[in-house]
Amino acid sequence: MNDSPRDLVLASEHHFPDDFESVLDDTSPHRSTIGCVIPAYNEEESIADVLAGLLNQTRVPDVIHVVVNNTTDATVRIASQYAGPHELHTDLGSQFTEVFVHDIGKNPDKKVGALNYGYSLVEGYEYLLGVDGDTVADPRAVEFLESEAVSDTRIGGISAVYTIDDKPIRGTIAKFLIAGQRSQFAAFNMQNLLRGRNMAVLGGQLSIFSTKALRDVMRENHQSSPWVKDSEVEDSLLSLQIKSAGYLTKINPLARADVGGMTTLRGLDAQQVKWTYGAIELMWPGQRGDTKGQPFHPNLRLRWLENFSMLVNFFIRVAFLTLLAGSLSIHAFVFSPLWLIPPVVAVALNLRIAMSMKNRDTRDVLFAVLMLPAELYMWVRISHFLRSWTRFLSRKKVDNWALQAKAERGGGNGHWVPLAVVIAVVTAVAVVWTMLPVMVQSTILWIGWPIVGVVTVIQTLSMFLKLIRRQHGYKV
Repeated sequence: MNDSPRDLVLASEHHFPDDFESVLDDTSPHRSTIGCVIPAYNEEESIADVLAGLLNQTRVPDVIHVVVNNTTDATVRIASQYAGPHELHTDLGSQFTEVFVHDIGKNPDKKVGALNYGYSLVEGYEYLLGVDGDTVADPRAVEFLESEAVSDTRIGGISAVYTIDDKPIRGTIAKFLIAGQRSQFAAFNMQNLLRGRNMAVLGGQLSIFSTKALRDVMRENHQSSPWVKDSEVEDSLLSLQIKSAGYLTKINPLARADVGGMTTLRGLDAQQVKWTYGAIELMWPGQRGDTKGQPFHPNLRLRWLENFSMLVNFFIRVAFLTLLAGSLSIHAFVFSPLWLIPPVVAVALNLRIAMSMKNRDTRDVLFAVLMLPAELYMWVRISHFLRSWTRFLSRKKVDNWALQAKAERGGGNGHWVPLAVVIAVVTAVAVVWTMLPVMVQSTILWIGWPIVGVVTVIQTLSMFLKLIRRQHGYKV
């Protein structure tokens, strides 16, 4: 158990869900009331730090509900050590909160079911603070989120800036993957900050929601709960619905949190494929259940750009390597120094992203300037992109939540499929190429190189514009 550095007073006996209603009468006076919901699934390694982080806030939630679902580890036992009333002395004065632990057992709706269970416990509060079971909030995160939320009634939800704490990470592959995810998250957060701080996705990592906005979403969409199981990206769908209900979805540049990262290729693949697959369903009209695609929704513009960018990255790399191999095979390769411009701009952009990180370290900088780590991680991301679209277009229905859980347990080998396909395609192309007459080979090269050149120039200009864009002092 991790003790909070604050003065902490626990009741002699743990208090559990049967008496949580009494908390409403005992909350300390604040400008608003906040009920915190933590959906937890096999979070024994992180749940203590998550709860300690919340109890260490300058603005402590008025009540904290840990909703444990489908767990097979010691999450309930560890979380129960924090159950009960806590009287805290903070920078904002004395505050009171109470922690409740709910083990709802086997839950077919997984995280969505846990979130909706938690909502039923805090719907009487003005705000719902959603925190993932592996997210540790900075001490002033809740204070910053609440301050902005109460300052503008148009705000339906606000997300914190999140990253991954890489200090405890061990192992070469794990360090490489975490560095890539830190860079990826930093770029995503900066994009949202520079879009008027309009957050496309109110992530479940650490976000605060107006319960009035959630009720409006439920009413307008004829839902009995805020989160629906029709989508595998429940946070993205709810963000769209909040925006459609006339509210703002924002990101606060001061509220920060460390989230759990994926330290294996298998786990990262399952997580990213689930996210991308779910986003595609929202982008594509008429998908499963009543969750219809909304291709022109303003919150999805960034999603479209991300997918188009990945398509361009895939095309340029494959086309360049193919044409390069073809040119070398007939001794028609001519090097031009101009080819160095795109990788130089890419390195400069990656370095700027690294320098924009508030808690950057040497590993983040090396990841950017060495080029090879960032390039390898881009290929990893391309594999996720291809697997997601292939799975979607195949119309094969799969439970991506279950696949992610299986991958995190060390099962499944689907992440090797793209590599196997690449090897097969490269072999086939090489065989076909050797069978073509030299004249045909020359014609293909004569047409292919200008096409790749034009696309590369356009992508390089896009990267350069991002490189010189003002960041207004934001740190991610």
